[in-house]
Amino acid sequence: MISAFANTWKIPELRDRILFTLALIVIVRLGVHITLPGVDATVIKEWLDKLQTQDPTSPTGGITALLTVFSGGGLQQAGIFALGIMPYISASIMVQLMTAVVPKLSRLAREDGGRQKITQYTRYITIAIALVQGFFVAKSLTAPGSIPYMAGIEEIGRPLVPDPSFAWFALTIVTIVAGTVLLMWIGDQITDKGIGNGISIIITVNIISALPGALIQAWKYFTGGDTPWRSMMMVVMIALLLVVIASTIAITQAQRRIAVQYAKRVVGRKQFGGQTQYLPLKVNYAGVMPIIFASAVLSLPPMMLNWFFAGQPWATKLYGELVGGGTWYYILGGVGIFLFSYFWVAMMFQPSQISEDLKRNGGYIPGVRPGKPTADFLDFTMTRLTFAGAIFLALLFFLPVLVGKVVGLPPGSLVLQFFGGTSLLIMVGVVLDVMRQVETQLLQKHYDGFLRKGKLKGRYDRLADSNNAAPRTAIVYLWTVIAVLTVAGITIYIYNNVH
Repeated sequence: MISAFANTWKIPELRDRILFTLALIVIVRLGVHITLPGVDATVIKEWLDKLQTQDPTSPTGGITALLTVFSGGGLQQAGIFALGIMPYISASIMVQLMTAVVPKLSRLAREDGGRQKITQYTRYITIAIALVQGFFVAKSLTAPGSIPYMAGIEEIGRPLVPDPSFAWFALTIVTIVAGTVLLMWIGDQITDKGIGNGISIIITVNIISALPGALIQAWKYFTGGDTPWRSMMMVVMIALLLVVIASTIAITQAQRRIAVQYAKRVVGRKQFGGQTQYLPLKVNYAGVMPIIFASAVLSLPPMMLNWFFAGQPWATKLYGELVGGGTWYYILGGVGIFLFSYFWVAMMFQPSQISEDLKRNGGYIPGVRPGKPTADFLDFTMTRLTFAGAIFLALLFFLPVLVGKVVGLPPGSLVLQFFGGTSLLIMVGVVLDVMRQVETQLLQKHYDGFLRKGKLKGRYDRLADSNNAAPRTAIVYLWTVIAVLTVAGITIYIYNNVH
């Protein structure tokens, strides 16, 4: 494996793709820390400095943890990337569901150039969602103490927005929407000229950005006690983390391979068919979508409670349960994940269409008659696989709270964010996808892959005939700009500390 990483720098195209991706990742993280115009950055700095000294057992909340995943801290920083990639994720989910339900969109997706039009519709919907969410973010910045992800900032004693005028509202909304569009464009550039899926890479980088803070909090918590129990528990937590990651990779890669036999056909002097191929059905076919769906649906009741039942005791209690990652949050989330798993598979997996395609191409499943019996067999098999996948996703969703009960941390603690849920599943999926693409390039250039015995399971065709890497001049310009910004940032930091 070490030699595979060394060989990545011997292939010019692959090296350019990696450098281009890293440069855009740096730009994404820089944008998170650029404060919106009209917002007092000193208030945010004092509040964040205060948060660094807080008790590691203080929760960040269920909904708040999800917002942190997709914004990468942009909401807490009140940065130009405050919404992160959330509007694009929401728009993509809406369009995918509409494509599966609306016949006109379904036919458009199968036409030549139809996918490009659907992508264009997704971008338009993203801008519309960003406008609405940008308005609520701007409005919440005028009273930040009432929102969960900025709890405690009102204790600083100074207003976060000194002059919340109409002009400030308009400028802030435009800036937030422009930041979301820029992130969407960066994601497309990474997908085309970099390595991996751009949107997934941005989400993963936002997740990993919280890792240093989680490690510091974990170290303070597990080494701060007088009893040796906490130190032993830290070793157990590290071992458990490795087991959870390995299990997640195994389930993500697991698939049921159904044998498909093709009849022999003679065309001219050539003979086609006669061989056995396999139809892979993944155990976790829905991926991370059910968790995202359930979390998105659970984010609506707290807003409704704040708008329509503000001040009522029962509404305040339920709001705390949902926002703070309470019992009802996990009960409703688990049920939602289970239901959404079946819903997503029902929308995206079409056994009748697969059966017709097999019949048209002369393929059949041994022991199963072509046509409707094949569709029924595929539907029955996928239903059982979906049950196992839904149980796995629900356990992954519950895992942080179960681990927290053992070690004494609340469910929304930053330390537990990497032990399950959306964060872990996205990171594992993105890392596997990047490794597949890098291994494809290595094997094409006659180098060994990451594993000499066998290859990573997955698609290898995205980079197979592609030579669309970023120009080397653009990469040099990007890294030059990053170097200048880095030097300027270090200079300002030293100047502020001296004076």
